[in-house]
Amino acid sequence: MRFAVISLTANGAKIASEIVSALNEKHDALHYCFHKYPVENVEIFEDLQQLVNELFYVCDGLIFVSAVGIAVRKIAPLMRSKLTDPAVVAIDEEGQFAVSLLSGHIGGANALTEFIAEKTGAIPVITTATDTGGKFSPDSFAVANNLHICDMNAAKEIAAAVLNSEKIGISSDFPYMNLTSDFTADCNAQYGICISETKDKRPFRHTLNLVPKSISVGFGCKKNTDYEMFENFVLDNLKRNNINLTQVRFAATIDIKKNEAAILRFCRKYSIRLKFYTAEQLMNAEGEFSASEFVQETTGADNVCERSAAMEGGIIIVPKYSESGMTFAAALNKTDIDFERRIF
Repeated sequence: MRFAVISLTANGAKIASEIVSALNEKHDALHYCFHKYPVENVEIFEDLQQLVNELFYVCDGLIFVSAVGIAVRKIAPLMRSKLTDPAVVAIDEEGQFAVSLLSGHIGGANALTEFIAEKTGAIPVITTATDTGGKFSPDSFAVANNLHICDMNAAKEIAAAVLNSEKIGISSDFPYMNLTSDFTADCNAQYGICISETKDKRPFRHTLNLVPKSISVGFGCKKNTDYEMFENFVLDNLKRNNINLTQVRFAATIDIKKNEAAILRFCRKYSIRLKFYTAEQLMNAEGEFSASEFVQETTGADNVCERSAAMEGGIIIVPKYSESGMTFAAALNKTDIDFERRIF
């Protein structure tokens, strides 16, 4: 996951550095520091609104080391939907309170807030109803377990039922563990969730259908590839192989493509999580892959798209396909459900 940590003061820079260090143990985080209070080895900025405009649609999360009001004013013009907005958290420059501001469930801001609070000693401030009551959140559960929510209105119904102490039924075509006390095995429950690759099953009167995101996609392209050409190339490959965008768990490529506009724009437009791996990481991927001496000489890895797709244990189901300097591959990943799984 890709995070931006933004500091505005000298003391804030210290806290930001601490957060970046913690996030970089598992994720990709960068520290952006206001030019009046620079520190070594960080990105410097002068215009906060311009910076937020650039980061909002390409990051999984933004952490402001600032007053809540500053963060709210900067993100307000950019907010579109809880389905696409990134997680936004604000922590004061004394490190006393970490506040979940935006996309608490689907974007993961609540989990990010708890993570930051744990690492800095701050008090987490989370105001979503299911979290304050310690109840099951269908949004958070779906994100943590790589499940696509077929109907947001149904998700709201389930969340409301949980808050009203209704027992929620469970129907799943996949094994699951750590079922919470919010659920019941009673197949006659009025409200329930159905985890299946078939999105129109209705085992309960009020059913929330959750479809596994089991496909990982690996791709690559030449520098400055035309966006429309890249978009059509990826969509054509998905269609040709009967893969729906809602089935895509993540897309991945090599880290030297971190700033490739076509790749970033595609994943931003279709709300697909994008992961980057070093050549060394790709070469350690498990599985059998086609190899290219030219690609290895150019990137350090003998195959980018197949190895990227398989990095999290996926099995290649669509081998490398190349066209006009663009490459595509896809892998099938295991679906396992854990009701106690968290994003961080």
